[in-house]
Amino acid sequence: MSTTGEYERFFPYEEPYPNQRSAMEEIAAALDDECDVLLEGAPGTGKTLSSLVPALDYARRTDKTVVITTNVHQQMRQFVEDARAITREEPLRAVVFKGKSSMCHIDVEYQECQTLRDTTRTLVEKEEERAELSEQAEALLDRIREGADGAGEARRAVTDELDEIDSELEDLRDGNVCEHYYNNLTGSNDEFFEWLFDDVRTPEEIYEYAHERTLCGYELLKEGMEAVDLVVCNYHHLLDPNIREQFFRWLGREPEEVVTVFDEAHNIESAARDHASRTLTENTLEEALAELEDADDSRAAPAENVLSAFLGALRETYDDAFGFGEREQVGDDWYDLSIANADRRDDLTLSFLGRYEGRGIDAEVDLALQLGRALDREYEEAYREGEATTRSECQTLQAAEFVAAWMADGAKLGQHPMCSVRRDAGTDEIYGRAELYTCIPREVTEALFEEVHASILMSATLRPFDVAEDVLGLSDPATMAYGLEYPEERRRTLAVEAPALFSSERNDPETQSAVADVLADATRFTPGNALFFFPSYAEAERYRDRLRSREDVTTRVLLDGSDVDTESLRREFVGSGDAALFTSLWGTLAEGVSFDGDDARTVAVVGVPYPHLSERMEAIQDAYDRAYDDRESAGWRYAVEIPTIRKTRQALGRVIRSPEDFGVRLLVDKRYTQQSADMGKYGVRDSFPPEERAELLDVAPEKLKFAMLNFYADLNVYDGEPPAP
Repeated sequence: MSTTGEYERFFPYEEPYPNQRSAMEEIAAALDDECDVLLEGAPGTGKTLSSLVPALDYARRTDKTVVITTNVHQQMRQFVEDARAITREEPLRAVVFKGKSSMCHIDVEYQECQTLRDTTRTLVEKEEERAELSEQAEALLDRIREGADGAGEARRAVTDELDEIDSELEDLRDGNVCEHYYNNLTGSNDEFFEWLFDDVRTPEEIYEYAHERTLCGYELLKEGMEAVDLVVCNYHHLLDPNIREQFFRWLGREPEEVVTVFDEAHNIESAARDHASRTLTENTLEEALAELEDADDSRAAPAENVLSAFLGALRETYDDAFGFGEREQVGDDWYDLSIANADRRDDLTLSFLGRYEGRGIDAEVDLALQLGRALDREYEEAYREGEATTRSECQTLQAAEFVAAWMADGAKLGQHPMCSVRRDAGTDEIYGRAELYTCIPREVTEALFEEVHASILMSATLRPFDVAEDVLGLSDPATMAYGLEYPEERRRTLAVEAPALFSSERNDPETQSAVADVLADATRFTPGNALFFFPSYAEAERYRDRLRSREDVTTRVLLDGSDVDTESLRREFVGSGDAALFTSLWGTLAEGVSFDGDDARTVAVVGVPYPHLSERMEAIQDAYDRAYDDRESAGWRYAVEIPTIRKTRQALGRVIRSPEDFGVRLLVDKRYTQQSADMGKYGVRDSFPPEERAELLDVAPEKLKFAMLNFYADLNVYDGEPPAP
């Protein structure tokens, strides 16, 4: 087992926080025991380095590679800074990896890129083969001049081969190749790799370096990943099984030689759910049928039979699913329609079975798959040969794969059949989409955590750990939680006894007036910026309008929204010095974004921000109830209550980011107060971790201004005289 002194040689600063030291020691011990780790640490307490330092030390000692991953862009930038700081203390080969689409110099799709790469490599190999044959021909010519027996016949054979290769090269050069990748293969890349490992380079820096030299930075980066110490990447490189297999191959590592570190790990569940869900649009089905009309193949008729039946069923299903006035509500975004049934297969499957006439769905889908694969190979060859300017996607293959999955998996536990519609902006016509929505993503994550050597999952809001273990499929991980170690006298967490903002009461004028009074006081008595989170953007706008019209509020009032450039708004807010920003807790500012120091002094969560009640949410609840039928209210707890409290805790963590920081955190709704004990499952105070509940101080709405005034005045942080209560 490593000693503290050994693994701390990777630590880039003079001294860790006390909690950081404890976390590093516990993680080091867990890794030596080959255990996964669940780490909860309060915001701003150095979770990344607490995980990364012992992971790098362990990997160095056991010949492993560390992969650290996040789904938050700002956190990716922080990883780069941390890795750069580490390299100044300890030699480290690190790469930052992004997907091909963000690094391609000629802007082609994935399949086109694959074909271009293969064609270009073939061209270079043929050129190398021609050069070798040319050398042989020259050598044989010398032997002919020397009068060697058989040299003439041998040279004729070589020149015949040269003629064949010249013909092949002419065809290849007339086809599609990538100039950037060609330069990779034909030049020396030593200079690039020296530059790459001289520091920790961002994908943007690699793109710029390669672009200036007409190289493919993406392919060079893949070559340079083999046997590195550390890789920084996005979630999808690990959560997508197909990408993960390729990714580990690029690393030159077997899965058991990889240690993964997940940041913001409370988001793994939803990210894995997105990766596991499958969709098929009406447009893809139409394109598949058009493709089959042109296919001169005996398998086209059965393929057309089964896919046309599914298309007709999809159209019939969404037409029948529309309620009164619903069709007129459909816009540019996908609009879900209910098709699931409690006691039988979904409406789309029933319509499909009713419409289908043929020799058997399984048999005809299999023929469609066979034909789709054959057509896909033809498209590949046409692009490779230069007969097509783009690499076509085979729509028949995509459609057949989906229909096969729909029939095989649609009734399985955790899979929920969906139908959605949207309006085409160009034609104003409505078209549909079938979806197999994955409610329980454990089948994605469990396989990942089983195959890699060990994983560290870190977040400020991972508890309760038993739920994280169940949902993600972890087996007996080591668990550790570290709260805020900053001075308690520099923060207040107040539960305001305001009306409960149940959806049925949000339009009540008295409720709105009471909440607006609380927010006005919070704004007036904050010495600087205040950040207010609501269950939705609509609620944020409602209370922004109320405060903007009040004479007692002179603070600048800013509003976030789904169509707002949030980063520009954030910069405007933190530069104001005296502003109130109204936003949704389900937006992008609630996590992964720091409001350090004067950026924000007061943060409030207004109401209990339960996720929008939808068929998807109900399907997730039902799936968890069925999967964990031995646990009372498992669906509500796993799907609604815990994610909501995690989001609330994430929002509260936007302030108090360092030992010198200070601020007030408000929970504005009586469901957070001690009164919640009488509210059954809707009372949420007991859902917070014990040490956070202990900090919660109940305060009456009319007393909030005095509580805030006393706190900030005691710290002597008001600029001039404090506001009059």
